[in-house]
Amino acid sequence: MRRSVRVGRVTIGGGAPVSVQSMTTTKTSDVERTVLQIKRLEEAGCEIVRVAVQDEEDAKAIRKIKEKVSIPVVADIQFDYKLAILSVKNGADKIRINPGNMSKERLRDVVSVAKEYGVPIRVGANVGSLKHRTSERWKDLAESALEEVRALEMEGFYDIVVSVKSSNVLETIRANEYIAERVDYPIHLGVTEAGVAETAVVKSSIAIGYLLLKGIGDTIRVSIAGDPVREVIVGKKILISLGLREGLEVIACPTCGRAEIDVEELAQKVESSLFHINRNLKVAVMGCVVNGIGEGKDADLGVAGLKDGAVIFVKGKIMEKVPKERVIDRLRFYIDELLKEVD
Repeated sequence: MRRSVRVGRVTIGGGAPVSVQSMTTTKTSDVERTVLQIKRLEEAGCEIVRVAVQDEEDAKAIRKIKEKVSIPVVADIQFDYKLAILSVKNGADKIRINPGNMSKERLRDVVSVAKEYGVPIRVGANVGSLKHRTSERWKDLAESALEEVRALEMEGFYDIVVSVKSSNVLETIRANEYIAERVDYPIHLGVTEAGVAETAVVKSSIAIGYLLLKGIGDTIRVSIAGDPVREVIVGKKILISLGLREGLEVIACPTCGRAEIDVEELAQKVESSLFHINRNLKVAVMGCVVNGIGEGKDADLGVAGLKDGAVIFVKGKIMEKVPKERVIDRLRFYIDELLKEVD
């Protein structure tokens, strides 16, 4: 079992549930906009949030931000050791630094403050930060991250989270496997610069899912260009799909000429309106009753389209016929009934 690291009220590693992270896209010193975005991330299920610290204003804003949000805040610092120290003193629950960008004396100063305040440090590597490049880039990534781990260990610091990321799925997998064999610190997973929309989802799902199935990874961030709320939603879906977290699973038929409802639109409505449910529940959205109910009988409940409405079914049994505009409301009713039975 890996060591555990405490980030605010969230435990990473040590057998704790895999946590979902994201990062704000706002200027951190703009406290109002940053807080609004963090609250949206919280509502989507984000458990740890990272903010960019580029100057003193950003570092000092962390204290004000933490007064208004409930999830741990991680300060992301690229070069300036002073900003790392200032972030810790202003309440950051964890800092992300690159020890290779600091002299031993500066790193020692950061470690001293982190120890004093009980704040863990995340280190690691991505392709852009590589100092040594060989034909085995995945190994270069892993060794670069291990160098940073050793730098902290030499200062007597062990409250560490390690991360190795690439935009290449296979490099990410191999580098993390290599790391997992050599250290017992918690591992943060992600595919960096994964891209947009479907490309980012596919890359992240393959790499993160594969590693989690192998027992590697204690906290994740799905990298998607755009609204960070999508990162959280996809991250949660990965965990639910792997059985690592309870939650709603929506299945839907691929549609055909028999479809009597807009399956894609309805499935999206079901997901968005019921996503907050943190219990294992499978909901089927099927285009017609011809094959729909049979194909969806594995679901706890579902809906199948009719020419003049839809039917709601529970465990394969039709419960009622409803107008299409009432589908969501009736699904909510039957979900509540099913949850009462479980309780």
